[in-house]
Amino acid sequence: MKDIKIAIIGLGYVGLPLARLFATKYNVVGFDINEKRVNELLSGKDVTLEVEEDLLTAVLKKNPDNSNGLYCSCDLDAIKDCNHYIITVPTPIDKNNRPDLTPLYKASETVGKVLKKGDIVIYESTVYPGATEEDCIPVLEKVSGLKFNQDFFAGYSPERINPGDKLHTVDKILKVTAGSTPEIGKKVDALYASVITAGTHLAPTIKVAEAAKVIENSQRDINIAFVNELAKIFNLMAIDTHAVLEAAGTKWNFLPFKPGLVGGHCIGVDPYYLAQKAQEVGYHPEIILAGRRVNDSMGQYVASEIIKLMVQNDIRIKGAKILNLGITFKENCPDVRNTKAVDVISQLKSYGTEMTIYDPWANPEEVKHEYNLETLNRLPKGTFDAIVLTVAHKEFLKINLAALLNPNGILYDVKGVLKVQVNGRL
Repeated sequence: MKDIKIAIIGLGYVGLPLARLFATKYNVVGFDINEKRVNELLSGKDVTLEVEEDLLTAVLKKNPDNSNGLYCSCDLDAIKDCNHYIITVPTPIDKNNRPDLTPLYKASETVGKVLKKGDIVIYESTVYPGATEEDCIPVLEKVSGLKFNQDFFAGYSPERINPGDKLHTVDKILKVTAGSTPEIGKKVDALYASVITAGTHLAPTIKVAEAAKVIENSQRDINIAFVNELAKIFNLMAIDTHAVLEAAGTKWNFLPFKPGLVGGHCIGVDPYYLAQKAQEVGYHPEIILAGRRVNDSMGQYVASEIIKLMVQNDIRIKGAKILNLGITFKENCPDVRNTKAVDVISQLKSYGTEMTIYDPWANPEEVKHEYNLETLNRLPKGTFDAIVLTVAHKEFLKINLAALLNPNGILYDVKGVLKVQVNGRL
């Protein structure tokens, strides 16, 4: 596998760990349109916290050359002599929950400008089955003037990055691979197998690999929706949901899912991609969309439960001071994309409450830009009428929350992680 030069398009939560890994064995160019991001990486700093500074600096190259390592750039010329292009841009949904392929289209246009005969373009972004060959490849052909599976080839290897997880890193997660021809499939598989210690699984077609990825998160979404519905039922019956799940979990084949807010860039998004494609081919998916409705409604449900408890404790709602702990989409991670903690906050604000948001992991500037909300990186002084834990950051487990509560104040533990008596818990 000599003379391989890899370009990673998109240096976010998925692209950077992959680029760092490949750079241990290959000449890699990391390309991103965000100049600030590129400059931070060149200085050895990763604000996503996915790659430790020592691991990043160990592979970084300050200048492009033919040696193994990682050079980061936002200059198109830096990737023009690469022969493997791996696209790792996000695939979000719009305000109507419809797939937004704009980042994929733009990334494909970028690669198309430098595409040469014999090159292989591999997509890692989560999409509906058929998106690579039906939506992305035509862009590559149009911009490059080259013919698919004759002049250039394609592959698909869906990302399985779990942000904030330092145990299941990219090299330790089995990788699904696929190619646009059987021969290319073997080449793509061999490329990933050379760095993925957990191994690879070569799927027969790109569509199979696309479908496999999109159902991974759809399955999790449906299972979480089920326990969220159980939480609502048991709450009406005054039964501790977590105690029920702990008891049920003693059976060997019980699936250990927990209730809560379902956000982020995967579980809360990917089912809509599958549902969109299903509807295009004439099938209305009932279970998938039902799961989405349940999970998307949880922010409103949590807020209403909090207000109910406050009323029961004779707390005046309008002007009540509420401390919200956490705004990232998951614990011990700075990622705020599609966080459903925002749903709880906005619902509580609609009642006229005064919200204070504390999150030691989130970037206040990013939160302000994305959601127009003010956040604090340090625990605020004073006391509150209610404290709501929406994200289970490790820092929150060390706080004496009782000391922050006013008389009759309530503590609502969305995640069920607090080791104290709480007024409300899913």
